[in-house]
Amino acid sequence: MSEKIFKEAIEAILKGDTDKATDVAKRGLDEGLNPIELMDKGFIQGINQVGDLFETGRLFLPQLVYSAMAMEKATEIINAAIPEEKALVTGKVVVGTVEGDVHDIGKTIVVSLFKANGFEVLDIGRDVPVERFIDQAEKFGAHIIGSSTLLTTTMAMQKQLEQELKKAGLREKYKTIVGGAPVTQRWADRIGADAYAQDAGDGVKKVKLLLTA
Repeated sequence: MSEKIFKEAIEAILKGDTDKATDVAKRGLDEGLNPIELMDKGFIQGINQVGDLFETGRLFLPQLVYSAMAMEKATEIINAAIPEEKALVTGKVVVGTVEGDVHDIGKTIVVSLFKANGFEVLDIGRDVPVERFIDQAEKFGAHIIGSSTLLTTTMAMQKQLEQELKKAGLREKYKTIVGGAPVTQRWADRIGADAYAQDAGDGVKKVKLLLTA
């Protein structure tokens, strides 16, 4: 029975069907499935497949958004069912798209996948000034600050974020991770970021490494 539920969870995310994702999450929990197992073997498998399909051009932006929304709703239901002492949350991450860039589809997927993997995430949106990244990280009690950009013209804002953290004496307080289409490991090294994420899945791996470093 559990395999059937896992399969339905994957299908709901692939189809971007929020109602079905919600129903499957509730049904799985009602049937006594372990919430973390339901997430790992069902919904996370689905969102990972969505990411792969998008990267290879077999799935397009509108579908990506629907899948992310379905994932977010399922995650909310499942996280609420996890006892506090066993909660998946392993760290707090602030994520935003830098000032001058209004693209946020990739960031939305990153946020969804981060939440699905148990991180407590504050999505501060797009076109975010450097000062707001720092201000929100302070208020949220973040461990990690993630910045995204899809434009080469706004990559410099990621560098500015590193510089402003140093000026404020906060650079050692946070780990930083950068991502986005024009961003590379070389760029991350050059500006002094702690990590570079090639995509959402890679971002999850890197954040886990940063939190255990």
